[in-house]
Amino acid sequence: MFLEFERQVTEALDNALKSLGYETDDLGLEPSQHADIASKVAFRLAAQAKCNPKELADKIVAAIELPEGSLIGDIKTVGPYINIDAGRNYVDNTVKTILEEKENFGGNFCEGKILLEHTSANPNGPLHVGHIRNSIIGDTLVRILKKAGYEVETQYYVNDMGRQIAIVSWALSLFEFDTSKKPDHAIADVYIKANVILNEEPDKVAEIDKRMQLVESGDEETIKSFAEAVEFAVTGIKQTLLRMNVSHDNFPHESGFIRSGAVSRIVEEIKATGRTSDDNGALVVDLADYGFEKTLVIQRTDGTSLYTTRDLAYHEWKGERADRMIDVLGADHKLISGQLKATLNAIGKKEPEIVIFEFVSLPEGSMSTRRGKFISADDLLDQIEERAYAEVDKRRPEMDDEFKKEVASMVGIGAVRYDIVKVSPEKSTVFNWEEALDFEKQGAPFIQYSHARACNILKKAEEEGKWNPAEEIDPSLLTEDTEVDLIKKMASFDSIINICARDLKPHTIAIYARELADAFNQFYRFVPVVSAEEDDIRASRLALVNCAKIVLANALDTLGIGAPESM
Repeated sequence: MFLEFERQVTEALDNALKSLGYETDDLGLEPSQHADIASKVAFRLAAQAKCNPKELADKIVAAIELPEGSLIGDIKTVGPYINIDAGRNYVDNTVKTILEEKENFGGNFCEGKILLEHTSANPNGPLHVGHIRNSIIGDTLVRILKKAGYEVETQYYVNDMGRQIAIVSWALSLFEFDTSKKPDHAIADVYIKANVILNEEPDKVAEIDKRMQLVESGDEETIKSFAEAVEFAVTGIKQTLLRMNVSHDNFPHESGFIRSGAVSRIVEEIKATGRTSDDNGALVVDLADYGFEKTLVIQRTDGTSLYTTRDLAYHEWKGERADRMIDVLGADHKLISGQLKATLNAIGKKEPEIVIFEFVSLPEGSMSTRRGKFISADDLLDQIEERAYAEVDKRRPEMDDEFKKEVASMVGIGAVRYDIVKVSPEKSTVFNWEEALDFEKQGAPFIQYSHARACNILKKAEEEGKWNPAEEIDPSLLTEDTEVDLIKKMASFDSIINICARDLKPHTIAIYARELADAFNQFYRFVPVVSAEEDDIRASRLALVNCAKIVLANALDTLGIGAPESM
């Protein structure tokens, strides 16, 4: 609803400026503490108008004409600023639109196809805590972009040819695979054992190099051993991702770009630019004019390709299948992703948009799969759900075990997702168990509890015969400050989705969801709802509770977090 209000503000200002003989591409619209939206266009045009900004602002406001039914209310100048408030139509239409559109409220204003790649962890063991920020940021972005109206295909790019996979393949020929374990954990066991041998007997590294050469040259037996190893790990990784409400549409394998000839073709395309040279037998790309002192290696001395080479072919393929490509990558990929973009630009191919995130950690410290020092995502989720169960059991001891487990799962997964995504991607963060599960800290449990509270209010009112969801209501009766504040906060949902989709910063929707829950609780704290004496006012306030329930559920869904009806 806010986007429509903003559009009407833009149109009103443009028309006023044209009537005065001025035009501009930038109206200087910005958020304001003193109005729903403010414009500093008078600053921008004062020189052209040959008058001071305050005088020009007054002229512009005087020239504004609003059509009947406009969402715009009060317009006034404060010095050179033009402050614009939404009118009663905005408030009333918001309530009506939420009740009509329900789960569709706040979206479907963008179009185009996006391929978004996230997670793509090496399949040499389970996801650990260091990986899941990638998964959660990526999945939340997918949900935001879909809500905005884009067609989004989510991809997990499977590294099935690298050194780590060669080691896993070799390890499976040496050690017994524990089929009683979750497959990705069993893969980690043999991978760790293999690395111990490689550290103790360095001459064994030649066996790994040989496997990498065989798989790239098309040796069927080696290809099969790599594929089996990868399938074991990916099967387990998928299970973990689904547990976090994360799913992918496709799992393209990098070996496919070798088999198709795409890697060879892109190497020749890069050679044709004249940027390549021989560096002690390796083929490297000079990207100095793009600001990179370090050359990019695209072929080893033994003629095999690197992950980067195959990644270039993968991006060329993606670029032909979508309007936009988005990659979610850790901070350790900052250099290589920059070189990848520069190389694609040099050969005239579409470049990806890169979302770089800093890492999440636990107080326990850093993690390494190779050394066997990691806390798996599965372990984290088990522990957080145990803690969530204890919290639910403490609050609702009278409920059966099935209810407690269901709510604990929603609360636990929600706590992890929210605590990780609430921080802007470029900032590092430490996952804090206690804060994530604290119902009073305004994290996921606080937002979920607000949704459950709305459900409980409506259920109680319906049981008492005080609420009929099909009944026509009059939103103009909602005039209390906390009512209007809540309605305006819900109306801004589409604007928040738009900002998140534009900036690719999912933490903004996390902050919004918390503020929305707070606005709902403030409304319910200060305004009688079920106990309201007048029937029409009670009906309108219950409709507002229903609106809050709908938009809270929409916000939680966009965050990939469950919306329990009872806690």
